[in-house]
Amino acid sequence: MKNPLLTKPPESTRSFVAIAGHPLHPMLVAFPIAYVIGALASDAAFWWTGDPFWARVSVWIIGAGLLMGGIAAIAGMLDFLIVKEIRRHVTSWSHFLAAVMMLGITAANWWLRVPDREGGVLPWGIFLSAVSAVALSFAGWLGGRLVFDHKVGVGEDE
Repeated sequence: MKNPLLTKPPESTRSFVAIAGHPLHPMLVAFPIAYVIGALASDAAFWWTGDPFWARVSVWIIGAGLLMGGIAAIAGMLDFLIVKEIRRHVTSWSHFLAAVMMLGITAANWWLRVPDREGGVLPWGIFLSAVSAVALSFAGWLGGRLVFDHKVGVGEDE
């Protein structure tokens, strides 16, 4: 086993899509995270109460999560495609695939509900919300590994 005190830390990889050195992708992902988790919560509230208000909330919050997830995905994909050091990590590819999968499931979840808001919640809507939340958790964990283990998007002071 290697001694962590003797091991050289990984070099940081700067983000291309950034404002004043601050990468946009990590700033933007907070929104779809909140919306996808919120959709699961509003689905559970609909299941618990039967109140159609919660079904309407779910449609809107899933749509907002899909929109903001798409914007965050564009920023992340531009970094992925432009900065070759990011593509050399298997974790980057896994994060990319998990995030695309989560957006696809979220899109299916939204599409299921548009014609029939209340009928789209049970059973498949809440199932897709739960699967989206699991995929989101996995993509987020991989994104954390990119930042903390591989120093992607971390700028070092000169």
